[in-house]
Amino acid sequence: MSRKVFVSGVGMIPFAKPGASAPYDQMGASAARLALSDAGVAYEDVQQAYAGYVYGDSTSGQKALYAVGMTGIPVVNVNNNCSTGSTALFLARQAVASGAADCVLVLGFEQMTPGALSSMFKDRPSPFDAFDAVTDELVGMPEIPLALRYFGGAGLSHMKKYGTRLDTFAKIRAKASRHAANNPLALFRQVLTAEDVMNAPMIWPGVMTRSMACPPTCGAAAAVLVSEDFAKARGLDTRVSIAAQAMTTDRPGTFDSGDMMRVVGYDMAREAAAKVYEEAGIGPDGIDVVELHDCFAQNELITYEALGLCPEGGAEKFVNDGDNTYGGKVVTNPSGGLLSKGHPLGATGLAQCYELTHQLRGTAEARQVDGARVALQHNLGLGGACVVTMYRAG
Repeated sequence: MSRKVFVSGVGMIPFAKPGASAPYDQMGASAARLALSDAGVAYEDVQQAYAGYVYGDSTSGQKALYAVGMTGIPVVNVNNNCSTGSTALFLARQAVASGAADCVLVLGFEQMTPGALSSMFKDRPSPFDAFDAVTDELVGMPEIPLALRYFGGAGLSHMKKYGTRLDTFAKIRAKASRHAANNPLALFRQVLTAEDVMNAPMIWPGVMTRSMACPPTCGAAAAVLVSEDFAKARGLDTRVSIAAQAMTTDRPGTFDSGDMMRVVGYDMAREAAAKVYEEAGIGPDGIDVVELHDCFAQNELITYEALGLCPEGGAEKFVNDGDNTYGGKVVTNPSGGLLSKGHPLGATGLAQCYELTHQLRGTAEARQVDGARVALQHNLGLGGACVVTMYRAG
């Protein structure tokens, strides 16, 4: 029998540029302590911990958590590319929902280096071999870094299919900057106009400017998940619960559809969202606020459609009508998203959880979405995995 799972505590440190942060273990320990303090529990109360990171040696999770406490509990290290943080959250929720544990700490951190993402192991097959082969066939442009080819190619696919304009992606980036201006934990807080974004250096002519890509970032975030019985016995915060959650991986269509949108996870997101809507009994029309994986402005736009926030082909109208921001249908990435808040890979999923928990508590201050009761989280990792989580107030 599945038990109700509450997010009783969250913690996050300010995100920083590579070279400007503390080491990963210090960042991770700081975020964990903040989450424990917010929950009102001691590390000795935690029965399991899941630590997510992408760039780091094995057992880096223990290195970070041993500074918080050494209680002999299971510490599971998680790596699922950019969906690492939410994959750790998925495992922790399962542990509590199944009855395997009553109090679980979830931690995500990343200490990154400047520049585009790259493989660390050159002496063995890459997990991206199939993705690269399809991208070579559909996109070409070998002189462009792969992540840009993936998501720029997806944006170009949408442009060709639906006539989407480049300045629509610029409007998404400008929206992110306006939201981040109210987030003291975001890396970039300067407000940009769509014109500023369009005037940034063009890294793929006609397809993407530099401002449409998220920056490499260092940071950490954490959450404490508890069962209902544990929360009641300890008098813990039960304002936010996980209503539904799903994790998906690729199907053959990723590689044989001839569509870059599907290469970068459109189908995974659509399938995970459908499962969550069915499990929760709440559809996209019932969502008040969303944190989604906007590693590129192009991915935010196609994800609107994958999550059912607008019809397929309707994303440009959704943007132009202002339905992705305050006063519209659903406030998207009130934190500033990956584009402005930053994207420390292992921490991103927990940073999204942090933001949505505060939104549903009504404690998001200047970012607060009025009357927020239902929140949706989308976290994507190529290679691939997608985790969609729905939270409810009360």
